[in-house]
Amino acid sequence: MELSEIYSQNFFGAVSDFSPKISFEIFPPKGNDISKLYEELRKLKRFKPVLVSLTYGANGGANRFSNEDLKSIRDLEFNLMPHFTCVSALKDEIEKHIISIENLGIENILALRGDIPNYINPEELDFKHADELVEFIKEKTTLSIGVAGYPEGHIECDNIHKDIEYLKRKIDKGASAIFTQLFFDNEKFYHFTECVRKAGIQTPIIAGIMPVRNTVQIEKMTSMARITIPEKLKKMLVKFPDDTKKIGSEFSISQCLDLIDYGIDGLHFFTLNHSDQVSEILENIL
Repeated sequence: MELSEIYSQNFFGAVSDFSPKISFEIFPPKGNDISKLYEELRKLKRFKPVLVSLTYGANGGANRFSNEDLKSIRDLEFNLMPHFTCVSALKDEIEKHIISIENLGIENILALRGDIPNYINPEELDFKHADELVEFIKEKTTLSIGVAGYPEGHIECDNIHKDIEYLKRKIDKGASAIFTQLFFDNEKFYHFTECVRKAGIQTPIIAGIMPVRNTVQIEKMTSMARITIPEKLKKMLVKFPDDTKKIGSEFSISQCLDLIDYGIDGLHFFTLNHSDQVSEILENIL
């Protein structure tokens, strides 16, 4: 099922007709032994996700799901949305890959520029921006395309309105849904949504949720991206360092309930390949 159909007003894919549309992100485990990941996905299946996204070559790396992996995960009856980053690939390689994705019967793809490794000269890239990749995918395939949005702006862009201009280019070239970077401050997300709509973008905006699991995770994410940690959450993590996971779950439950009241198009959980914490959160919000 394509993104435009998934996030249409008349389609409900979660536990009940009054629940938000739920999706999950997973990544290739170290060593590419995905038997444990299959088990984690089976545990999440009861929440009837509208799709599962699969990361690809993060930070310029080559660790990714093979076509055989994609087939196996699809056989678990999940609607898949593989990621694709373009910074480390040539046009011919990209064309070959996206056509292979389509030939597997997969209908959706998340088009990303990706993080540019230090050893690459940006001027030598076939694709310098994600909107160019979106346009290329539309020319070469019938895949439905998701793109990234940044509630507090991309870390390389100092102006949220300029960042939304870049987002509009991706939409104008054929993207069907916006999946946001993780965020913890809902007010930042609401402001972002308001600015996106004022810019004339009516594409569904899916909120990226990453439950806090440990302090190392938080430090890593905030060093790589523009993400505000609310003072209340900061204080709780400092005051109760041994209860990080519990605090993270409780915060995510409150955050998601507020987003649902707002009328969110969907909730996209960055699972970190763990079903336990995400399951606990979903049991409390659905």
